[in-house]
Amino acid sequence: MSETTVYQPDLLYVGGRFLEGRALAVGVDGRILEAAAIPPEAHVIRLPGRALLPGLVNGHSHAFQRLIRGRTEYVVSGREADDFWSWREAMYRAAEALGPDDVYVASRQVFVEMALAGITTVGEFHYLHHQADGTPYGNRNALAHSVIRAARDAGLRICLLRVGYARAGFQVAPNPRQRRFLDPDVETYLATTETLVREVRGDAAVSVGLAPHSVRAVPREWLSAIASAPSRGLPVHMHVAEQPKEIEACLAEHGRRPVELLSDLGLLGPGFTAVHGVHLTEEEVGMLGRARATVCACPSTERNLGDGIVPADALVKAGARISLGSDSQATVDLLDEARQLEGHLRLARLRRAVLDPGGGAVDGLAARLLGMATVEGARSLGLATGTLDAGAPADFFTVDLAHPSLVGASAESLLASIVLGGDKAAVREVAVAGRLIVKDGHHPLAEQSGRTFHSLARSLYS
Repeated sequence: MSETTVYQPDLLYVGGRFLEGRALAVGVDGRILEAAAIPPEAHVIRLPGRALLPGLVNGHSHAFQRLIRGRTEYVVSGREADDFWSWREAMYRAAEALGPDDVYVASRQVFVEMALAGITTVGEFHYLHHQADGTPYGNRNALAHSVIRAARDAGLRICLLRVGYARAGFQVAPNPRQRRFLDPDVETYLATTETLVREVRGDAAVSVGLAPHSVRAVPREWLSAIASAPSRGLPVHMHVAEQPKEIEACLAEHGRRPVELLSDLGLLGPGFTAVHGVHLTEEEVGMLGRARATVCACPSTERNLGDGIVPADALVKAGARISLGSDSQATVDLLDEARQLEGHLRLARLRRAVLDPGGGAVDGLAARLLGMATVEGARSLGLATGTLDAGAPADFFTVDLAHPSLVGASAESLLASIVLGGDKAAVREVAVAGRLIVKDGHHPLAEQSGRTFHSLARSLYS
């Protein structure tokens, strides 16, 4: 941006409520200015009929899995039922086939979809590293750079969570379908991640995190090394307690459940995010809460794969934080992830407004869910986004107040209408660092990305 820009919506969400007659001023560095710092010659962009909110933060994504949407929704012949493990075999088909350009095409498509849904930041849990036969590329981070380039071309901010993957599981024979994921040892994994940190330095919209895949894919010595690594200051994300088989294997190998093991090794803390956290004991919930760790819930995927329900109410009560992710890209709608999180708990607890913080506020539940989709997601990725405070990056989205899903909302009920009842088609403008990447519901790459992605999908599945 070459000048100060002032965005003037009808309603601006600041301080936990919508205010009229307020504007969002963005400096040349893409950060939000104090109102008193707005120069008289600033470029003003009116946004009539819009409410403006902080950009959504997608805390957990596997971008290439967009290719398998709609292609796993049946029971494979010869099986009595379908579950996570049979779905995983179908996922491998896409993972085995993609080169760097294909990874870019698949990633760009889903990142464009994210932008159109008001998502401004993505945490990409990236485990596709090597060539199809397992041979590393000349640059071990080649595919990571394909994903990063796709995010930046789509306009998103990205935290590339580079996955460490060592094995198929405890006392499990090597799986040739996983050979693209594997690093030979933890030293190589850490060195490659540190190289990626240096390679992306200079782009304020790109950051890096550590991501040991899971206790089944990473042995104890890897986890110990990651816990004590110089790069430990990076955010750490890990699949935790997604499936009962994972817990059974952890007990067999370590005599400890996953969260207990991570606590023993010193991995739990405010910079740690447990992705899923479905099958937790009361003691494990307490450990995560006392550590002030985050649990990234991905309700659309947890529902799609039959994983189970994240005990978000117990986790919040214990002091843990909750973020949200689109994970397998079964759908891309972060506010719907928020309403699914609450909806699943209503079915399980047989009551309404389970995550309402109390106090009688009409928008209390909606504000908590929005916080999970913004501030908590940003915190889990080590970023300062998710708010519209002065000094923060100007990442935001708007909704059309005349959209059919929002018509009739009062000032008091508007936030609940957006979070718990709004359609993602109501999203009209999206900005990252103050630059509009979606205007009036249109992303400039949508048509080209869709055509290229369609060709890739046909080549893989025809």
